[in-house]
Amino acid sequence: MNLFNFKSMAVIQRLFLLRSLAIVIQLTTVLIVYFVMSLQISLMSLLSVIAIESLFHFISIYVFRNRQAGNWAIVCQLLADIFFLSILLSLSGGATNAFVSLLLLPIIIAAVSLPSRYLSIISLSAISSYSILLFRMPEHTMHQMDMSNHFFAMWANFLLSVVVVTIVVGAMARIITNREQAIAKQREEQLKSEQLLSLGVASAQVTHQLATPLANIQLLFDELLEDHPEHLAVQSMRHPLEQCREQLGYFRNLAASIREENTEIISVTELLCQFNDSLHLHFPEQVVDIIQDEEINAYVQSDDMLISALLNLIQNAIRANKEQNESKITLTVYTSKSALHLVIRDFGAGIEANLNKDQADLLGEKLVESSNGLGMAILLSNTTINRLQGSLKLANHSEKGCVAHVKLTLVQRK
Repeated sequence: MNLFNFKSMAVIQRLFLLRSLAIVIQLTTVLIVYFVMSLQISLMSLLSVIAIESLFHFISIYVFRNRQAGNWAIVCQLLADIFFLSILLSLSGGATNAFVSLLLLPIIIAAVSLPSRYLSIISLSAISSYSILLFRMPEHTMHQMDMSNHFFAMWANFLLSVVVVTIVVGAMARIITNREQAIAKQREEQLKSEQLLSLGVASAQVTHQLATPLANIQLLFDELLEDHPEHLAVQSMRHPLEQCREQLGYFRNLAASIREENTEIISVTELLCQFNDSLHLHFPEQVVDIIQDEEINAYVQSDDMLISALLNLIQNAIRANKEQNESKITLTVYTSKSALHLVIRDFGAGIEANLNKDQADLLGEKLVESSNGLGMAILLSNTTINRLQGSLKLANHSEKGCVAHVKLTLVQRK
């Protein structure tokens, strides 16, 4: 446990540190009151409770040394603190003890560490503890010097303090937590944008650098075609060069479209036709089984990158199939109340075949290094789909293979 970096500790570690200090303070206070101030208290009973509390504390540290503590675990720890503190107070004056307000501390810890429903459990427990201490006081103590009104006023003050802490501190803690989460999300989005910008710059540079040698090869091809028009090798160069030229032109148009952020609203039928045509163009040997129960009369937002994003998912599915000697890919198309669903399934080894669980969770959010690459295609696809108010989720199929679930928001045509 790092005692010098309180902010970086987990909640359970902070709780253990505070309890360690509390046990030391409790023991010191009991010894000072009995030996220095010479007040009559149940010394052995108090020391026994502190010893049991210390034993519980060490067992808790041992149990959670390599284990994550959930909300219920923290609630149980705070309830234990209230229990031990209540016993100590009951053995040293009960509600008349000047330290009875320490029952607020577990509530404050819960307010800044737990959701509202768990905070209410801790608050009710502390109020119940104080109430039991108050009503178990001896009658002669209550009526001596007519102190009953004073003790009930202290109880009411405690109740008001609990309400204030529960509502105000709890609300402020939630606001701070939500703000930190928003800042963390914005930071992640900024890092992702910087990665994509770097990829875009690198792609533009490669496209620009390929244009000149491709133009030189085209000139050589034209000369060879004039000198040897019937030569088989020369004729076989025509189609690959045309493909390279078309792809470079497509990249230039795509870059211009991205700069201008051109989007359009198209019908689902048109989107599927474009996707099907691109499938035949880029993967002519691949058969994709499109499953669609009925014609969909709806519209989605699209741009020039959407088809490429879907083709990236198909290409990954093809690669996964080849590793398992499979060839089947299914595309299930359906709509829900407000979204179009495109579910692409392959029959490969699944997501975690080349990734561990942590890498699989980051797939699509960051560049993830694996034996098959860096997950760049998934990252680009996910970014494109998110930009169009959609989402991409990857998961292993219950039987075999991987499922890429694309959800696009349905829009009204203007």
